[in-house]
Amino acid sequence: MVAQNIVAGLILVLVLVLAVRGSIKHFKGEGGCCGGGGDIKVPNKKLDGPVIGEIVLMVDGMHCENCSNRVKRTINSIDGASCKVNLRKGRVDIKFDRNIDRDVFVKAIEDLGYSVR
Repeated sequence: MVAQNIVAGLILVLVLVLAVRGSIKHFKGEGGCCGGGGDIKVPNKKLDGPVIGEIVLMVDGMHCENCSNRVKRTINSIDGASCKVNLRKGRVDIKFDRNIDRDVFVKAIEDLGYSVR
């Protein structure tokens, strides 16, 4: 009986340690909280023409590399736009080489489930 209690206690401690480690990674933005890890980096996109404008959007709801990769892929899929995402600051820096309305970028990000401030 005592041995069973010791084994159960050790298993409980192990589960708690793994949960705390996962939580720490999550809050540092290193975990795969939204459907996958951030192992695959989205390549930077080069614009075809000269940059004619830049927009900075502050985005709430990005928690991990997967989140930033989703945003980067989405913005980079817009013709004439390229972006860099700063996960820790919740910042998306967008450059474009043709006239693109700000609302196009905001809608694209909000359609992913994030909110733009």
